[in-house]
Amino acid sequence: MTTPADGNPEALQLLLRKYDNDISHQRAAVAKYKSAAANKSISAKAKAAFQALQAKAQKTLDSTTKIRATTQTNYYKATGQYDKLLSGTDRDAYAAISTLFKSYGLESLAGKVYEFVKNGYSPDTVSILLQDTKEYKERFAGNELRKKAGLPVLSAGEYLATEASYQQIMQQAGLPSGFYDQHSDFNNWIGGNVSPSEIQTRVDLASQATVLANPDYKKALNAMGIADSDLTAYFLDQSKALPYIQKAAATAQIGAQALHNNLAFDQAYSESLATQGITAEQAGQGYSQIAQEASTIGNLASIYGTTYGQREAEQATFEGNAGAINKRKQLASRERGQFSGGVGTGASGLSGRGGAR
Repeated sequence: MTTPADGNPEALQLLLRKYDNDISHQRAAVAKYKSAAANKSISAKAKAAFQALQAKAQKTLDSTTKIRATTQTNYYKATGQYDKLLSGTDRDAYAAISTLFKSYGLESLAGKVYEFVKNGYSPDTVSILLQDTKEYKERFAGNELRKKAGLPVLSAGEYLATEASYQQIMQQAGLPSGFYDQHSDFNNWIGGNVSPSEIQTRVDLASQATVLANPDYKKALNAMGIADSDLTAYFLDQSKALPYIQKAAATAQIGAQALHNNLAFDQAYSESLATQGITAEQAGQGYSQIAQEASTIGNLASIYGTTYGQREAEQATFEGNAGAINKRKQLASRERGQFSGGVGTGASGLSGRGGAR
């Protein structure tokens, strides 16, 4: 039996509370009619009527209890509490297998582990069946490549140990975050039977190429926010590292425009603008506008008991943020209303400016 709430833990929890309340009232009704039927002072006809009511109430109670049990099962499934649906050796088998596969990063298979164990499969058989699932094959995709290449498949332990060796080599080389630090990054190496020692050699060569690179070239790249670790990544895998280097360069170019206009450089925000597609030219125009307004509009905000900082100016200029734009317009409007434009063209132009984008 299913309910519209199947799969939604919060809705299932509400249903369970409702059924508990219903069951409590239905049990009370059964007890009341049973007591009434047991009264020796009533007629046989009345006794039969109470017994009929008791039977009807009991039937309703049994039905609600059954629905509640199904809902409880659905709740445990929805919340991944499969162990509560099993007992004895089945529960022990489920716990052992699900813990093992969770260590592989495959906690999503918990539901299938439960179904296999519930259907009576042995732990060994369950492990074999799980290896044929889509999730397992995707997690250990390197093994699928090895099969196609006619290479022996690695055990899960061997596979994980090889991944860990790769990751350690990358971390020790100080390579940038996001570069060869995900399981999927190593599929081709494992599939191609590339040993950790060979990867170490490649990293060492890439590091050496970075050290020996043209000093002026390195200096220029470093000035753009590209660190030596980024260069090492580039020499190790140009196609994979290039997006990181391009992003770093674009971020640095945007930050340079802020600094050029004597404004603060927030790397995270500059990176966000770069991701949104703001070019160095647009950043230059935007930050020039922000710098021109900074003194005048900042003073206006102070006069009227509020604030309008660089971040709000950036949001108005680059993002077209409605709240920031309206705040800038309101400050300019109040200033014009009070001084009739006497402050000069610097203030009178504030409300009419749009975003750099």
